[in-house]
Amino acid sequence: MPRSVLDEPRFRDEAAAYAYVESIVWADGRSCPHCGVLDRSGPLNGKSTRIGVYKCYACRKPFTVKVGTIFEKSHIPLHIWMQAMHIMCSSKKGFSANQFCRVLGVDFKTGWFLGHRIREAMKGADIPGPLGGEGMFVEADETVIGGKERNKRLSKRNPKNIGAVGKQIAFTLVERNGRARSFHVANVTGSTLGPIIVKHASRKSALMTDDAGQYRPVGREFARHETVNHGAEEYVRGDAHSNTVEAYFSILKRGITGCYFHVSEAHLHRYLAEFDFRHSNRAALGVDDVARTELAIRGIIGRRLTYRSTRDATA
Repeated sequence: MPRSVLDEPRFRDEAAAYAYVESIVWADGRSCPHCGVLDRSGPLNGKSTRIGVYKCYACRKPFTVKVGTIFEKSHIPLHIWMQAMHIMCSSKKGFSANQFCRVLGVDFKTGWFLGHRIREAMKGADIPGPLGGEGMFVEADETVIGGKERNKRLSKRNPKNIGAVGKQIAFTLVERNGRARSFHVANVTGSTLGPIIVKHASRKSALMTDDAGQYRPVGREFARHETVNHGAEEYVRGDAHSNTVEAYFSILKRGITGCYFHVSEAHLHRYLAEFDFRHSNRAALGVDDVARTELAIRGIIGRRLTYRSTRDATA
């Protein structure tokens, strides 16, 4: 008889959840989040002591594996966090705050809290360094998100961003058979996109774009730059195409339109990080749901997120 992964102890028992997170976060030894000393601490075993509390013998301060992570000062049980992280990491098109309410039995504020902090952990799990490399292909394109359909008629007043009036612009770089990295940008001019491409894509790569003018100057810095003319219904010419990044956008749009419905400008960058993470760690690259969740847990360190004010929310 099939057994649900959610029957695993870490999803049902608080002590097992702490042990699981500790095995990932402290894989190289238990370090004090206050002073950084490694393996000079011990568990506190008093009757009134909470699960997972240790005392550092160097700075004499107590701590748990939650300190300095997205879990810090959260009143949500850690095994519920584990359920939420697994669900979001395994949901290809996202998992909304309202869905967390229905599945986990929490209120909307808690569901929203969970979602944004998990997205922050996903962002922390991004592999540093440029995309692509010698002999590799990096595709670049932009898309618009949100806004009202009737605002398209206003685009004539803003010819550089056709169709983007009242919408937000997402720009994405995708390795073929590899990672994705997305950015919330103000416009699609060469002065905006060029520095992002140079910083996040190896210039040893072959750059693949459509024939928009903003890509031509930066394309000269790459080993090769090929374009396809979508306006003339040209989509593939040999190995020149941007179909990989277009496929990424199809999943992104389905998630935002069909799951989240609306994404605010202040938080778009975190939703992009969520879809980047799942694309960069997908089954086609040999990463299953459990391994993907473990990668997200590794990204919790130093990613604490608070929302005391509007400024904090956009930081």
